[in-house]
Formats: sequence, C-alpha cells, structure tokens
Amino acid sequence: MGLKVYADRTSQPSRAIIIFCKMNQIDFEEVKIDLSKGQHRTPEFEKINPMKKVPAIVDGRFKLFESHAILRYLACSFPSVSDHWYPNDLTSRAKIDSILDWHHANLRQGAGTYVFHGAMAPAFGLPLNAQVAEQGKKLMLSSLSKIELFWLRGDSRFLLGNSQPSIADLSLVCELMELEVVDSEERERILEPHQKIRDWMENVKRATHPHFLEVHGILYELKARLESRRNKVSTNL
Repeated sequence: MGLKVYADRTSQPSRAIIIFCKMNQIDFEEVKIDLSKGQHRTPEFEKINPMKKVPAIVDGRFKLFESHAILRYLACSFPSVSDHWYPNDLTSRAKIDSILDWHHANLRQGAGTYVFHGAMAPAFGLPLNAQVAEQGKKLMLSSLSKIELFWLRGDSRFLLGNSQPSIADLSLVCELMELEVVDSEERERILEPHQKIRDWMENVKRATHPHFLEVHGILYELKARLESRRNKVSTNL
C-alpha cells in the first residue's frame, strides 16, 4: 500500500503537499476530494479525516491530517527529501516550526478569509461578504508586514535568510497564491508596497519549477471563471 494524498487543488495546503511530493520524487496517488461538491463531508472521507478537511494522507496503515504535520512527516520519512526542506539541525527546525505555528492564526486566517469572502465564495454556491472580507484583509496586510520584518530581512531569497526553500516557504507562498483570484488591480494594490514579498514568491516559484505552476493550474482556471462572473455582474448593473 503506497502513499495516498487526499486533496483538492483549490485548497492552498493541498497544493503545498502535492508540490512537495513532486519536488522530492515521492511516489504517491492523488485522491481528488471535490470541496465544492461536499466530498469532504462523506462518511467515506470521514474515516480518513474525522475533521472533514483536506489535505489528508494514508501511508500504509498510517493516517494523518493537518498540512504542516503532513509536511513534517513526509520530510522525515522519505530519504529522497533534501535537507533544506526541514533540516536535521534542531535549531533550524525550531525556527521553521515557529513560522508554521504562526502561519495558521495569522497569514492563513487573514488571506483565506479575505479571498474566500471577497472573491471565491460564489464558486461554492455562497454569497460574498464584504465586511468579513475586509476583516481578513486587515489581518493579511499585518501578516505581510511581519513576514518582511522578521523573516525576510535584507536581501533574503527565502524565509530565515536561507538559500533554499523550506516547508514554511512552500506553505506560506501557496497561501498567498490565493490572491490570484481577486480582482487584478486589487491584487496589485495589496502587493505593490511589499516588494520583498513579491520577490520571495517568485523565488519559491522558480525553485519549485515546473511543479508549482502545474499544480496551481486549477487556480488560474478558477480565476478565469470568477472574472467572467464579475464581468457579467458589472454588465447587468
């Protein structure tokens, strides 16, 4: 029984897991869970992840959910994984863990809330909510500033001044890629003051080429659908 990755590529953490596996030549089966169809709430998937969220993995008889735990497990379990992703050095690991722990309640909470309620909700049959989106945007902007202040000092190519990406770089940049689905002018206004963030995102994309763009293909498709929807709405006004 090989590794199975239960994922929906519209999910930021799902994309991070898939890219990581592809980058490190980890043989896996991608089991697609369509969030828009509620497949994460089926009894079958609940046996894999009782929290009913993606991503989740099954490796033999071992089941695991929560994306950061999965990234750590994969980095430690497969000999093909390069050390820079999650170093053996304990102090280096602790610094990466610190960023990952911070991420969920800050950048992910802010960006996820902003993008979903400000742009993506109609794809899931839900209305937009400008007020909730604005709250998420404030947390996201604060998070961008903190990333630049604490972890992208000077001319750092990657977080913590590393010369190669870690699982923290991959997780956080996959989160920020959600901004692709918002209005292009709005995305530019958000990122324009944060050149370090923009450069860092490009560095991660290049370091994970070609898998990064391939896995994010579904996001660009979603972007086109949402733009078409927005254009129809504006035409009918």
